Amino acid sequence: MRLLALDGALASASAALWEDGTVLAAARREGARGQPAALPALAAEVLPPGTRAPDAVAVGVGPGGFTGIRAALALGQGLAAGWGVPCHGVTTGEALAAALPPGQAAGRAVWSVTTAGRGGLVLERPGEAPLLLEEAALPLPPGPVVLVGDAAPQAAARLRARGADALLSNGRLPDAAALAAAAARALAEGRARPAAPIYAEPLALRPAPASP
Repeated sequence: MRLLALDGALASASAALWEDGTVLAAARREGARGQPAALPALAAEVLPPGTRAPDAVAVGVGPGGFTGIRAALALGQGLAAGWGVPCHGVTTGEALAAALPPGQAAGRAVWSVTTAGRGGLVLERPGEAPLLLEEAALPLPPGPVVLVGDAAPQAAARLRARGADALLSNGRLPDAAALAAAAARALAEGRARPAAPIYAEPLALRPAPASP
């Protein structure tokens, strides 16, 4: 299977063309600002004229920033519609988990902790909906965990101070190549989801402000 993967959820943007376990092409732009606007150029870089169309598109759906997620989703859905192929969603935590070295994830649950506005964090755990909370409210894990995400260092420090077995990985920002691998695994296991956004803010995880 050939996949085009796009991600702009956190402080980077990336695109990758992936086929049967091999990254055929990859492009990335770092930076907290402007990365959503770079996504079309990154996609064109990994899909030069004459390249065979992919069998599906995979898009990072968050948690993450509103603008980056929407930009990746709009581009991915538009390309998928033009090619007549499905568009699948991969969460930030799933993409970060797919990039972990096998030894780091062995015997540990992967917890993704990413920054949200106003000093909050978003905790994403396997099989559970993302949870918006304050750092002091991080729950203790029931067993060993490995932490990924841009807020993983402070989360690991807080959990260790409370006696948790929390391994800090080097995974901070999702990458489209790992996102493609996560999407392919989900497709093979029959658990792929249509692409729909998961926001850190301002919509899905924060209540709307009260009207005056």
